[in-house]
Amino acid sequence: MITLGIETTCDETSIALVKNGKQVLANVVFSSLLEHKPYGGVVPEIASRAHLETLLPCLEASLKKARLSLKHVGLIAVAQGPGLMGSLLVGLSAAKALALALKKPLIGVDHVIAHLYSAFLSGRQPCLPCLGLVVSGGHTLIIHMKNHDRIQILGKTLDDAAGEAFDKVAKILGLGYPGGPGVDRLSRGEDTKVFPFTRPFLKSDSLDFSFSGIKTAVFYKVLELKKKKPLTLKTKKQICAGFQEAVCEVLVEKTVRAAKSRNLKTVIVGGGVSANSRLREKFKEAERKQKLKVIFPPLELCQDNAAMIAGLGTALYRRGKRDRLELSSYPDFHYLMKPQ
Repeated sequence: MITLGIETTCDETSIALVKNGKQVLANVVFSSLLEHKPYGGVVPEIASRAHLETLLPCLEASLKKARLSLKHVGLIAVAQGPGLMGSLLVGLSAAKALALALKKPLIGVDHVIAHLYSAFLSGRQPCLPCLGLVVSGGHTLIIHMKNHDRIQILGKTLDDAAGEAFDKVAKILGLGYPGGPGVDRLSRGEDTKVFPFTRPFLKSDSLDFSFSGIKTAVFYKVLELKKKKPLTLKTKKQICAGFQEAVCEVLVEKTVRAAKSRNLKTVIVGGGVSANSRLREKFKEAERKQKLKVIFPPLELCQDNAAMIAGLGTALYRRGKRDRLELSSYPDFHYLMKPQ
């Protein structure tokens, strides 16, 4: 079965065609990032207008790349949340129109859980049940994934998401937006002990996260240093390295702790921050020392994309999920609003 996936939760417009939930035939992503850069973050109105302008060209490009036509599509899957409401409505409206015109079933997919499905599109197939870590600009969650439609939240951020902290630290250091890639790049090869920031919440038995404190610590450290002299590039690199090491250490140690507590041997990681090179290195070390199987998505599937939407949509369809055309979007993470 060919599933057409639609992703418009934030500033990326993406349409993908995935065969049998595993083989990505096409995954086209149009980003409006350059339009948001002058503002230092995503502007909802600009994002929704960009989706309106690029959705049809994105669909045409995806069909062309896969060498298919709409008649080959057997299922429509769409990200229904969480995300920016204006952006979500563009994708949802398009999905409903396609489902109605093609007379094909429609499946609404949670964007956050779909990030974890990206690992199922890698060469290493995860086994369920497993533990999932979603780490992005909007969410940081530890999830016990019993099946694609049965999950339990074990830990979440109490304030800033990890990706949000990366962006804010980058802004403090004048690195531009988005901040994650810049911090990652400047950190490479630098001594992480020059600025040893406190590991937030690490000693607590809780599996929850808190990253606002370390962001604030970076802010005051930069203020302190600037009183003496302007920051050099070397100092910025060392601050990035110290900050990144602290965040990655907390993410890895809490995830490993959660896996052990549930006796789970497989860990899957998804979300934009899963592209971070140091996070991947530290999980590789944990994989070896803790005898875990840690699976990351391919780098091109770490960002928001429709392949993960199509893949998870297929899995949910096989589990019996069906949605009506009255399907609505939601701006907040759905599973945090439901009893566990």
